[in-house]
Amino acid sequence: MTGHPLQPFFDPQSVAIIGASSDPEKLGGRPIRYLRDAGYAGHIYPINPKADTVQGLRAYASLADVPGPVDQALIIVPAAGAQQALQACIAKGIRHVQVLSSGFAEEDDTGRQRQDDLARLAAAHGVRLTGPNCLGIVSVANRFYATFSTALEALAPQPGGVSFATQSGAFGSCAYAQAIQRGLGIARIVATGNEVDVDVAQCIDFLASDPQTRVICAAIEGCRDGDVLRRALLKAAAAGKPVILMKVGASARGQQAAATHTGAIAGNDRVFDAVARECGAWRATSIEQMLDIAYLCTHLPRPANARAGVLTVSGGIGVLMADDAERLGVDMPALPAAVQTHIHERVPFAIGTNPLDTTAQIGVIKNGLTDLVGILLRDTDWATVFVYMAQIPCDERRFPPMLDELAKLREQHPDRLIVLVGPHSERMREAIEARHMVIFADPGRAMAAVGGACGIEARRAGLQGHALNALNARDAARQDPGEGAAGSAHETRTQDKGLGESLLVPGARLNEWQAKQILQDYGLPLLRETLCTDPDAAVRAAQAAGYPVVAKIVSVDIPHKTEIGGVLLNLRDEGAVRQAYHLLRERGLAHAPADTIAGVLVSPMSLPGTETILGIHMDPLFGPMVMFGLGGVAVELFQDVAFASAPLTDQAADALINSVRSARLLQGWRGQAPMDLAALRKALVALSRFADDWRDVLAGVDVNPFVLHPDGAVCLDALITLKEA
Repeated sequence: MTGHPLQPFFDPQSVAIIGASSDPEKLGGRPIRYLRDAGYAGHIYPINPKADTVQGLRAYASLADVPGPVDQALIIVPAAGAQQALQACIAKGIRHVQVLSSGFAEEDDTGRQRQDDLARLAAAHGVRLTGPNCLGIVSVANRFYATFSTALEALAPQPGGVSFATQSGAFGSCAYAQAIQRGLGIARIVATGNEVDVDVAQCIDFLASDPQTRVICAAIEGCRDGDVLRRALLKAAAAGKPVILMKVGASARGQQAAATHTGAIAGNDRVFDAVARECGAWRATSIEQMLDIAYLCTHLPRPANARAGVLTVSGGIGVLMADDAERLGVDMPALPAAVQTHIHERVPFAIGTNPLDTTAQIGVIKNGLTDLVGILLRDTDWATVFVYMAQIPCDERRFPPMLDELAKLREQHPDRLIVLVGPHSERMREAIEARHMVIFADPGRAMAAVGGACGIEARRAGLQGHALNALNARDAARQDPGEGAAGSAHETRTQDKGLGESLLVPGARLNEWQAKQILQDYGLPLLRETLCTDPDAAVRAAQAAGYPVVAKIVSVDIPHKTEIGGVLLNLRDEGAVRQAYHLLRERGLAHAPADTIAGVLVSPMSLPGTETILGIHMDPLFGPMVMFGLGGVAVELFQDVAFASAPLTDQAADALINSVRSARLLQGWRGQAPMDLAALRKALVALSRFADDWRDVLAGVDVNPFVLHPDGAVCLDALITLKEA
């Protein structure tokens, strides 16, 4: 027992089935049959007012008739009767209830009202609910099969360390069936359904502290509390338990379907990626990939690094795996010269360095394959060695001795991963796993599984406390929501200018000049620029800045100035500046009321550089998220942006910069000078602090473009949007 609030859902000593059926094929009958067939040792109390016995067990007309306390109840009655059943649970003192019935928010408005009533009743009496519209819970070790899923009938689970937490019961059943076929041992399965109370995030939190669980597989359609999910993922990472996530709702259509199904917010997909990365979890792209990574993590040690070697009898397979490795972030270093010498002394016809092609002749050299594996394990620091087995004799006479030799190498190098690849029988797989190795039929799946395991370990080892800092900042904001940024050095400086107090209030609208002045106070670099309200002032500003200059119209109603010709470049003399001032005023008045036009902004021409975009996305689930990517029109064309939780540390800012595909362009590309990444880091951290200070009033921030130079950076345009009053 962990003492976790959800423990009684998974390890009850007694369970009541409200709506119990004598027919073991009906929904109300299956849980009883499954519990009895599995050998559940606790008490089972069927509740059925029309029967004396149910499937050989004494039935009770009501919960009140059950002698003694009951740990948990399953409600499997029509939706209209669920509230009455819950009231009976409350009267009996049952504090953990699963509502397996459907017909709630997933169906129609009437069902939604029933669901809301159920949630209020449970909350008022301190009852924890899973569901409604859920598939139930399975705990294999104690044989608690509180579900109506027929997946249990076709494939009996074996005890093990993999646990599943999903919203969708069908998804959970599908993943369970494939896991059993894959040979994975199961610890817990929970499907949370409509999640009026207990959700997947809370279940991950339980599994993180559950001694029976070693690997957590979770599928999320939507999320109601991003902080609960963050804390659960961080807890699992701290416990050394890999979390492999599948998040549906990546597309607009998928998000709509998820909202219809569960009523939860699917949320921004890139934001979810960022949170998973920060909290040490790995996002799988399919059930197959999720289970492959879980399979690897349950059989092998954590990879010490992301370096791998490929030993193959096929040059083509080696090239394929090298391609997959690069895509998946697995490093395949070339063999050192000394190691190559050792290999060619043993196998003269071996080709290449990594992948190493032994050719099919390896099959005629006694112990040739195992000797090469031994050299790679002994003479390199690669955490993983892949061995492609096709065309290697694997008959009953030669296969077991070869496995025994590989197993000895595995024992000599307990921190290394030996991953076999190639066609195999079930008997071969069992023999391999009995020797604490793994095998994949498909080389691409093998590489993806290792890539996922390496990624999980790298994220876990690289956690810098950044995600926890973001959580603590949100907690502080909740405890004192009225202060905003009060008390911070940043807020003190903005108040000195009168901008923070007067401008950053809900319902206010900021123009470019106001936004840039506030951001400058937080540390974002600007050009020397002046807001001018007459032509003479514009000329004086231009002379002070030095020709040539830029002039821009400034109005809260014209956020996209280039679309109306509101930016004039390369103004080289007084006459050009005066003409530009009048032209910009004229164009501005054609698109905005006079009282919204603050003036014309005059600044020196910026030197050419690399345009990037910085921003703040106020996510409804995860709070302020810093955005970074390639700027200008490229941000819309390529969508090469990434997110990270605010506030940022220096390390988190560096990770954010390096997470975009175009990061190499900033580091010096094809002879170009590298950009000033220190200035970029400083700006991202400053922007994140601004977002953290003003999280209660901000709706969003765009800094586009933020131009990088080899020595320095500059914010050329900014937009701050505030929440409605």
